[in-house]
Order: sequence, then C-alpha cells, then structure tokens
Amino acid sequence: MLFVRPSKLSDLDQIERMARSRGPILHSLPPDRQRLQELVSHSIHSLRDDVDYPGEEGYLFVLEDSDTGRLHGTAGIVAIAGFSEPFYSFRNDVVVHASPELRVNRRIHVLAMSHELTGRSRLTGFYLDSEAFTLAEHAPDLLSRARLMFAAQHRERFTDAIFTVLPGVADENGHSPFWEGVGRKFFGRDFTQMEIASGGRGRTFIAEMMPADPLYVPLLSGEAQRVMGEPHPDARVPYRCHVDEGLEPDCFVDIFDAGPVLTAALDLCHSVRHSELHVAVRGEAVKTGEDTLPYMVSNTSAEDFRAVVVELPARLYPEVVLPQAAADVLEIADGDEVRCVRLNNGRARP
Repeated sequence: MLFVRPSKLSDLDQIERMARSRGPILHSLPPDRQRLQELVSHSIHSLRDDVDYPGEEGYLFVLEDSDTGRLHGTAGIVAIAGFSEPFYSFRNDVVVHASPELRVNRRIHVLAMSHELTGRSRLTGFYLDSEAFTLAEHAPDLLSRARLMFAAQHRERFTDAIFTVLPGVADENGHSPFWEGVGRKFFGRDFTQMEIASGGRGRTFIAEMMPADPLYVPLLSGEAQRVMGEPHPDARVPYRCHVDEGLEPDCFVDIFDAGPVLTAALDLCHSVRHSELHVAVRGEAVKTGEDTLPYMVSNTSAEDFRAVVVELPARLYPEVVLPQAAADVLEIADGDEVRCVRLNNGRARP
C-alpha cells in the first residue's frame, strides 16, 4: 500500500536517487546531497516545533510502499515563501504606448519583475517516479494532495493564500527556450546551472542580475514566447492534481523558464474545504459490489502524519470503518480521529 509520511534522515539515499533521476530539474529538490539533508533536517525540526502561526517552516513528505519500504515520490510545502528574502517571479502586464498625433494607441504585453508571491505558502518539490503509476491509480493525487490534508489539519501553520511554480518547457539536455531568450542574456550561464544555484527564487543575485525594467514580450523570440506559462511535459500530472485541488493559473510565470504559477485561497482548496474529521474503527474491507468511492484519509498527527487512499462507502457516517492494512499504515487505534476527503476517482467534485 502506498502512503505519504514526513521524510526522515534515513530516507536520504532514496531522496537523492529521485533528485538525480531524469526529468526536469527542480530547484526545490536539488541533486545535491548536502542541500537535500538540510531540507530533510529542516522538515523534521519544523514538525517538532510548536507553531501558532506560519514562519520559516518547511515540510518535505515522501511516498512510500508499505510492502517494500521503497520511496516513489516527494512533495513539500513551505509555510511562507520568501520568509527571509523576496520571492521573485515575472508578472504578465500591459503597458500602453499612445500618440494622439499619429492616432496610435497600442497595448504591449510585458513581463515585470515581481515579488507579490512573497508571504504566501508554497507547494514545492513534487516528484513521482514511473513505477508509482503501476502500483496505484491514485498515486499522483495522494502524493500531491496529502500536503493539503496536512494543511487542513494544521491550519495555523500556513497562510491564507497558497501557490506553486511548475517546471517550464525544457528538453532532456536542460535547454530552456525561455532561458535562452531571457536569462542567459543576463547571467551568461546554462539554465541547469542557474536552476540549481538559485535554491529557490529568493536569492539576492536574482534582483542584482535580472532587468529592473519590464521586458517587452514582442521583442523575445517566437520560441521563447510560445513556452510562456506552459508546463514541462513531465509536469502535466502535478498540474492536473493542482487544478483538481482548486489552484488556477495566475498572471505570474517563473523567472527562469516561464513555467506556470498556480494560485488559490488555501481555505478554498478541495482537501481543505471538503475534508472532515471522523472517528475511525478497524474492520473489514468494503464488500465487493458495495457503492464505494476513493477517499484520501489521514491521521491528525503532525510529526507522525500519514495519508492513504482507501475505498470507502459513498456516504460516510461519523464513524468510519477502515481496513486493517490502512489503519496500520495510519498508525491509529479504534476511536482515533481521522480526516477524510473524497477523491471522486482522482477528480475533485465541483
């Protein structure tokens, strides 16, 4: 059975394996063992802290197969993006050039450097290996959306607004059309180098090196313009998971590869808005032929958080009967509370 739990230091070898796998480079999951260890250690300390309001905490979760102990994915959530330094992005904007004498009035699409996302909670570090898809149909939803279940249960740890930045278009060699058309002109380095060096989007050198004035989009190459706001092919699954949760494309794009930025009010996200607490009882699995739906179920712990997907009756009563295997993975006893939300075959209900 696949389940989501917080990362621990003994996971480091497997997390490094995933960070070094083929696919889009994630600055939030860098292929650097020292920085990965810092991420895991920071997550452990954040979970142990008694938090009354969000601060510099960050949480890294992993997707584990309970039968083998093998990890198949990672996903994180940061309490406040840009806690110590501004979080930078490009904002799609318009400037007007008008000449009464020529009777010309033109609205020009520009990209303006922005740190409006600073201070919001951020979903980060999503990685899912191909094997997970063969193990469980709902693996992507479980991994991505368990973070929102954690936020629903521990609401005081996060802000009212949340966002995520998905990888933009780049080929298997790390060639990014947008970076070639913009970033390289200012940094003079390869996209992959800068993606790893940035460690996020709050480094001081971003403000020092990137243009302070708006970039006129019509002056960019056609290839760079075409990929603005388009996710990397390998990011289409997490894109769908985020949209199912209620996040939507906003006016921002990533400053390095122009990947899409999705935003939402946290309390309107599906797993926060529609999840409910129930009393759990261990029992038999749902009988064949009974009207059931997939539910994501989590315990109420912070440090020992667990989440799984379980087939449950379409209508839940205050007392929920969980299969023994699921209850074991969640580490709960009879009478403990669990948080449940309907997945609706991997799609959130309207």
